[in-house]
Amino acid sequence: MEPDEGADRTPLLKESQPGTVPACCSARYNLALLAFFGFFLLYALRVNLSVALVDMVEPNTSLAKNTTSNVCPEHSSTINVPRNTSGKKYSWDADTQGWILGSFFYGYIITQIPGGYLASKTGGKLLLGFGIFGTSVFTLLTPLAANLGVGYLIAVRALEGLGEGVTFPAMHSMWSSWAPPLERSKLLSISYAGAQLGTVVSLPLSGLICYYMNWIYVFYIFGALGVLWFFFWMWLVSDTPETHRSISHTEREYILSSLKDQLSTQKSVPWKQILESLPLWAIVVAHFSYNWTFYTLLTLLPTYMKEILRFDAQENGFLSALPYFGCWLCIILSGQIADYLREKQNLSTVCVRKCFTLIGMIGPAVFLVAAGFIGCNYALAVAFVTISTTLGGFCTSGYSINHLDIAPSYAGILLGITNSFATIPGMVGPVIAKNLTHNNTVGEWQTVFYIAASINLFGAIFFALFGSGEVQDWAVSGYRLHRN
Repeated sequence: MEPDEGADRTPLLKESQPGTVPACCSARYNLALLAFFGFFLLYALRVNLSVALVDMVEPNTSLAKNTTSNVCPEHSSTINVPRNTSGKKYSWDADTQGWILGSFFYGYIITQIPGGYLASKTGGKLLLGFGIFGTSVFTLLTPLAANLGVGYLIAVRALEGLGEGVTFPAMHSMWSSWAPPLERSKLLSISYAGAQLGTVVSLPLSGLICYYMNWIYVFYIFGALGVLWFFFWMWLVSDTPETHRSISHTEREYILSSLKDQLSTQKSVPWKQILESLPLWAIVVAHFSYNWTFYTLLTLLPTYMKEILRFDAQENGFLSALPYFGCWLCIILSGQIADYLREKQNLSTVCVRKCFTLIGMIGPAVFLVAAGFIGCNYALAVAFVTISTTLGGFCTSGYSINHLDIAPSYAGILLGITNSFATIPGMVGPVIAKNLTHNNTVGEWQTVFYIAASINLFGAIFFALFGSGEVQDWAVSGYRLHRN
């Protein structure tokens, strides 16, 4: 079925409305589901160290620099279960711990752009598979590395970062040949929501494993699951609809015809046009700003809850995970809403992307600042931080998948570029926050929240001014601009 030129300007070819190709059990939704579990494990592997580290260091070394604030009364209601103390302890000071936690990002930033480039040339399946496989293997080696010395541990974490660095660009690259334009928000939000849920599950679970078993099992359990996932991935997934073994003929035709005018056939990558593209820089600024808040909270929320709000470690694990659970729900729902607005309400792609980015960045900024001002009201503090992180989930259907709108053929490379910039906050944000909170006063934490909120605000406004929802002319062979 050859659609005429004009058909592409309508929301979707009328004959192939998604109704004719059911989502249930389809190859593209199976891919989304497997990707969901992959990113679930990826984030579980990423955050488990920040929980285990508390158990790996001797108690007196970790608080040498940070004093617990006495602004809020201590409160704890858990029944004390004798905790397992068989795990080996190391005497690493606060700076060393900072290096151990930061080392991941030094590996992660290196493989972003090469990962996107490789995925565009060889396909994302092997890259994503081996990225997660490699990360899992190095996770299994973590207890051994810690035993050999802190240098080895830092090296292993950096190698894990190298493995994880290729995963997002590889996934974006796969979706550029798998996701019909009007199902993009749905499919991508399902696959990337795994990352939030991985954080939700592994924060408290790692805490419980450390508490009842021994910290080494945190690495063994998650590492083994990652290796298991790898086999399923290699067996069930293929790079493109054309090469998929069990895809139905209707679904293959539906995907290919919906992407017909969106992909470029030229082999060379137009680097110059890519780097001069203002819509791309709009994504870079938004991605950087969002990640500043995200990483600052991800690494320091447990500290804030322990030192300022004075929750104990076990409650802390569950409460630290709550914001990410909210975010996970929001990502799944906002993906459905975004595609509904584009398909049924005929809203333009750029309008949806900008609105969702504004909600997902200004909302969190407001509640984050509010969280610094409510003193010792625990319930409100947790509620505000949770609402702040939850609203951030809107960004997944905003700037976060905009790469696929402006240049489907080079989506992996574009994501590599924006994610490289967006990794810098992971390296710098927590360090700056740690330096600002030496005495752990509420005032110091307010400053941390202020900085994060103002960076968010700037990113949102920049994207709203310069973002785009159209396939850029340099991204289509034959340079023909059209609306999607």
